[in-house]
Amino acid sequence: MGNERLLLTLVVCLALGGGLTAAVLGASRAGGQHAGRAAGGPAPSDYVDMGRVPQGSAPREPSPSGPDASTGSVVVECGRNAEGHYNEDNLVVSPGLAAGAHHTHAYVGNLSTDAMSTDTSLDAAATSCRGGDRSTYYWPVLRRLDRPGTRPHEGSAGHGNTGEIIAEASVRVEFRGSPVSKVVPMPRFLRGVTGDAVAFTAGGDADVRARWGCSGSPDRATTRYPRCPAGELITRTLAFPSCWNGLDTASAGHRSHLLFPSGGGICPQGTFPVPQLRVSLAYAVPAGVPVALDSFPEQRHSPRTDHAMFVNAMTEGQMAAVVDCLNSGRACRT
Repeated sequence: MGNERLLLTLVVCLALGGGLTAAVLGASRAGGQHAGRAAGGPAPSDYVDMGRVPQGSAPREPSPSGPDASTGSVVVECGRNAEGHYNEDNLVVSPGLAAGAHHTHAYVGNLSTDAMSTDTSLDAAATSCRGGDRSTYYWPVLRRLDRPGTRPHEGSAGHGNTGEIIAEASVRVEFRGSPVSKVVPMPRFLRGVTGDAVAFTAGGDADVRARWGCSGSPDRATTRYPRCPAGELITRTLAFPSCWNGLDTASAGHRSHLLFPSGGGICPQGTFPVPQLRVSLAYAVPAGVPVALDSFPEQRHSPRTDHAMFVNAMTEGQMAAVVDCLNSGRACRT
């Protein structure tokens, strides 16, 4: 009887051990290169030495064609978040839901923006923009992983978003025209999104707009975190769609009312060219310091998830001045 019990115990132990081994192997395979990492990523392959990125990999702007091209540019001076405007909200994607982003956003422009903002509250708020533009421009923060976050907003996001938030060395908010036609004004309180916050699990790259680089190599761009030479800045370029359907300021999924033009700059049928917003960010990071973008936990801080949002709260007069500058081919600053 004792031998039978001993044999039964041995069989059970072997079965449990085999099941545990299979579970571990399965989890490892499911996690792939990210499996077992402390905060769910980033993985070593999420980084690249910028010298290995091919020259000419940065997207080329289409050349203006025809007499109707709007070749001007407008830079809106909004500072670089010296006010420390951070929160875990997303007014565009999850309005009314506090901490709905599950990661931390940094802002310039409208100083009141949070999940509870309305068109009315945005219109009445103060702004960091010099010319009085009350629009809100925001994006997920970038952190350095070699230092713990000690300030309140650095630990409030949770979900594996840890580390010291890196302040932007520069923020450039710029509007550009269309290479093939004049642009029309954006409507007030138009919402816009660029990039794919769920790119790691999306199963496709249709909405990926991540564009990382180094300040010394403007002709190179990558969807991975760049390792820049000493003395150079890490850069992020966030270009927004600029073809409006002429009807809506928002849409289900946040993408059908405002589309990207074709590679030649032509808007899809049924849409109209509006000023193209481009937000360019730069960060001073010591060479070799690991960085990570805030993300949803299942996105493993993938650099491909880079994204940004805006709400246009310019007055009609301010927007008319932007359109006039773009359509007349001038370089303007506000």
